[in-house]
Amino acid sequence: MLEYLVILLDDTSTSYCHYTSKESSGLSKLISKKNLKDAILFAMKENLSIQYIYPAYVLPADYTNIINSLDHTKTMPLHSKNSEDADVVILKGVEDLHSLATPYQDKLLTLQMKMSELYSLVNLLQERKKKFKRLNIVFTDILEATESILSTYKEELDNLVEYVFEEYQSGNPVQINILTDRMNQKTMNNCDAGISQITLAPNGKFYICPAFYYENEDSSVGDLERGINIKNKQLYSLSHAPICRVCDAFQCHRCIWMNKKSTFEVNTPSHEQCVAAHLERNASKRLIEKLQTLNTYHFDTEIEEIDYLDPLEKAINNIR
Repeated sequence: MLEYLVILLDDTSTSYCHYTSKESSGLSKLISKKNLKDAILFAMKENLSIQYIYPAYVLPADYTNIINSLDHTKTMPLHSKNSEDADVVILKGVEDLHSLATPYQDKLLTLQMKMSELYSLVNLLQERKKKFKRLNIVFTDILEATESILSTYKEELDNLVEYVFEEYQSGNPVQINILTDRMNQKTMNNCDAGISQITLAPNGKFYICPAFYYENEDSSVGDLERGINIKNKQLYSLSHAPICRVCDAFQCHRCIWMNKKSTFEVNTPSHEQCVAAHLERNASKRLIEKLQTLNTYHFDTEIEEIDYLDPLEKAINNIR
């Protein structure tokens, strides 16, 4: 059941996930006021919450007036001129976090970065003690991760465990999605693109998520005039994902777009995505065990020991 409508206000709207938008190309294509008004009306009729994805430039005043006609959340890049008004601020690389100023400490932060940058991030957090309410880390290069990169990722997750443990120990229970989300989850909490959320692009057409629009504008699943029509919609749900529905890496994004790119199936994740998610899961287990020694924090969630990182490989080996 749909709950959220993501509206890209411009072709150069910031990317907030694994995909790349056109923000660096400067090829602006602002959504028309008609499409914007129709999108708001659609959200009202379907009882959907709206999340606006902003470009770096300031929108015309008449657009702002239309946007403010209905409750919503704003996602903006850090370097936009009015990012202090955002609900979610997008950071492009560790340097953006390094330069973060005081007004953003209570914002929800999403940090886009490469997996190889985790070393720099952990060092920055340990040395500078940057304060934030929550940090969501999104890796833009998971599908290119080699076994060497994944091995290094495990080591850096261990270092991140030490940082988070020290923060908890000092009375500051920070939230970093790749590590702390799994500590309190008992069921899958994935992206759910195509199930609970849908994206409207500036052209007035619907897409499973922004990534599908930026990769191929012809991959739309409807428009504002005819509504949404997702073929084989059941395949996007967890119940039709045979690997994921029995997996307990609950914090995994289970990115539909990356699935499609790597395995040609929306419900089948790549080896790289699975391994990264299970490394995070195991790191969360280690963090819980360390925190329990403090006798201050209690977790109802129990993460079991496992002997695999890729459930598909384990399933294949069991068949053999």
